[in-house]
Formats: sequence, C-alpha cells, structure tokens
Amino acid sequence: MWRGLLLKGTTCLQQVSAQSFLRQRHFSSQCFRPLTCRFLHKLREISCIPKLKGTDHFLSHNLIRNYKKDAKSTVEFPLSPITVTDIKQYLRSKDIPFHDGYSCLHIPSIFINPSTRKDSFSLFIDKTTGQFLCKDTLVEGSWEDLQDCLEVMQKDEEDSLSPRVLLGYPESLEEQEERERELREVQGIWSSSVPFTDLQDEEAQLIKTMYQITKISNATLKRFGVRLFKPTKCLVFPWFGGPDSSLKGIKLLSAQRIDAEKVTYNEATVPKSSSYFNLFGLPLVSRMDSEVVVTGSELDALAISQGTGLPSVALPRGVSCLPPALLPYLEQFKRVTLWLGGDIRSWEASKIFSRKLGLRRCTLVRPGEFHPCPLEALSQGKNLSRILKASIPAAHKSIVSFKQLREDVYGELMNTDQVAGVKWTRFPELTRILKGHRKGELTVFTGTKVSCCHN
Repeated sequence: MWRGLLLKGTTCLQQVSAQSFLRQRHFSSQCFRPLTCRFLHKLREISCIPKLKGTDHFLSHNLIRNYKKDAKSTVEFPLSPITVTDIKQYLRSKDIPFHDGYSCLHIPSIFINPSTRKDSFSLFIDKTTGQFLCKDTLVEGSWEDLQDCLEVMQKDEEDSLSPRVLLGYPESLEEQEERERELREVQGIWSSSVPFTDLQDEEAQLIKTMYQITKISNATLKRFGVRLFKPTKCLVFPWFGGPDSSLKGIKLLSAQRIDAEKVTYNEATVPKSSSYFNLFGLPLVSRMDSEVVVTGSELDALAISQGTGLPSVALPRGVSCLPPALLPYLEQFKRVTLWLGGDIRSWEASKIFSRKLGLRRCTLVRPGEFHPCPLEALSQGKNLSRILKASIPAAHKSIVSFKQLREDVYGELMNTDQVAGVKWTRFPELTRILKGHRKGELTVFTGTKVSCCHN
C-alpha cells in the first residue's frame, strides 16, 4: 500500500519532470523500505488523518486497498513470492509470538492496546499470500503493510498502533457513487422485503413450494434472517457484519419456470460477486463452537442447521471458489465438514477446498444416491446427522487406496452426463461415442484416406 502511495507520487512527478531522469535511475523495492517507514511515521503525526475506509466492514472488499497503476508510470516494483518460512523467520526476528494454525499464522494484534488484548492472538496471516486480517478491528492488508507497521513500532518503541494508520487511496468519484448506489439498493430491497412470519400461510407455502423448501420452518428462516422480496418473489439472504452487525449486502435467489416440469434458479448479489464476501450463517456461530459444516448454498446451510443443530455456513460463490479472505473466520474450528452438494463438481471442489483449510481437520461427504445435497436429503426425510457421521477424512494427496479409486470410477459411471466433455455440434455421432471432448484427452482419427489427430 505504501509503495502504492509512493508510486502515485512518482507518477505525478513524472508528468512534470524530464524523461531523462527516469531513464537514468532505476528504483527497486528495497530502496524505498526506509522511506516508506518514515512516510508512515509522518502520516501518523498528521492530525487530519481520514478515517480508515471500511473499519466497520466485516469481510468487506472495501477493506482491501487496491492500487490501480497509472499507464504512464514506468516505475515498477518486483513482487517476490512470500513463503510461510519467510513469514516465520521475520516474526521470530521481531520477537513476535505466533501460533501455527491450519491455514493462517496467529499473532497478537498490533492494533489493540496490550492491556486490553491480553493473550488474544487475533491477527491472522495467510500462509500462502501473506495477507493479514485483525478480527478485532477488522483491519486487513498485505504482508508488506504489516512489515511497515512493525518497523514503525520498533523504531518508535511503541506497543501498538492505531487502526487509522493504515490509509488507502481515496475513492474516485465513480467508485464512490457506485458504492453509495449499491448501498441504497441494498437498503431499499431489504426494507421492502418481509419476513416469512409476516406472510399469510398460503402465500408462505406457495413460496416454499416454489423454492423446494417446504421442510424449512419459519423459525429457521427467521433465525438466519431470510426474507421475501414480494415484487419479484425472490428470496433475500442478508450479509450482516462488522462490530455493529450492520447490513453490508444481500443475495437474491429467483425462480424461473422453463417448462411444465423444469424450474431454474438464478442468483444475484449486491454488491457484485467480486466484492461479496458473505459467509452466510457466520453471525450465528459462537466463539466456543469447534465444529462447522460448510455448504455450497444458503438453502443447504438452512437444512443442515435445522436437521442437525450444528453450526453451518454457506460459501458466497458456491463451489466455484473459496475466497482467501474467508479463511481466518474458519480457523477456530477443529473439525470442518464439507458438504457442498450432490454432484461430481461439488465432490471435486470439496477435495480442493480441504487442502486450503487443512486436510487433517476436514471431512468430506461423498455425493451419491444416498448422499444428495443437504436440502434434498432433508426433503427426503433422511437422517442428516447420520450422513455427516459417515463423512470420510480428507485423504493425503500422496496416498490413494484402491477403494477410493473404485468409488471415484463408480461415481463417474453413475454420473456420465456430469463428466462428459464439450459436445461437437457438427458431429453428433462422434459425440455419442466419445461423450464430448475432455481436457487432457487425445483423439486420433484414422482411415484409408485420411489421418488426423485432435488434442
């Protein structure tokens, strides 16, 4: 971030200075290390420091300070990859105690007065990226930001820093207008939506039938804060967060009938998905909980909570990704069960996410005929607790048993339509035989007159 501030200033200087200066001098990231520390120290002495943008945000994209490099700037800083060994060595050199967590390193927060933080290790450093997050103040930034803060603390012989020290770029007019527009839209939709307990019984039953949640009680929907937006008959899932648990965003789920037998469901988030980091159900999790079930949809989280009573959360983008910003909020759990769905794609995502979360604490629910998605299992009257108890440990990536291979092959044979490749529209007979073109496969065509290879 501080390099970003210097870059911005360098860009301005470039526009008024001779071009020969930039051709003669080449700066490296190490050249600016002392300067960034002095610059940070100077910022702290300024009385008109603006308030940290998004300090009351919870898992908010606005907390991450992004630098948009000017196209005219010729000064570049090489970014060397950080490793967990480098992070540990640096922390030891500064005599900072740390706990080695599942996906993060835990250290005492430097943004809290030592007399109040006691023995709390509430600042989390991602082992892969170096990004840090303080769960008490909700301050986050890059590994270099944290290094700059620690250097200033050591130089000034201070025990803590104010969260307001970390300054980001002021938003551009367009960004500010977009954020305000999104906030107004969120507040407008939320204030216009109604809880299920306020609906007539027939209307509530109709909506539940439309979304196949007839087994979900109104009490469960109320506890998770789910509402109905009547104008479009959409389900509204809130994103609450921050110290004041304020409304940060919403997700809308709509149903559209394609024909007499098929209904499709579409999702939309405000703010947009790239800025939406809601771990749905997290506000209901206690600090004392040591087990959680991670699902791929909000409706599945509702089903898990009602069917088992266990803490359950839903990923903001389903099985498509597990944002690194969410990892610190899953560190407290000693056991994480991934039940992302009932298809092959969910199973593959579970294996990938378990490596991010830590294989030793993760168990996976293998999809199949007797293990559908949680909502479907609840609708079918299955015992969800029994299914969770039958979950298998996330195996080590170097150890594969014949039983696992047999079950993987069986799963692909039973779900041929899900593992099929890209179909050829011009060659329907070829599609019928090969089931489409899959990544990593080689198809060879031979004959008396033609011979070709397609990869």
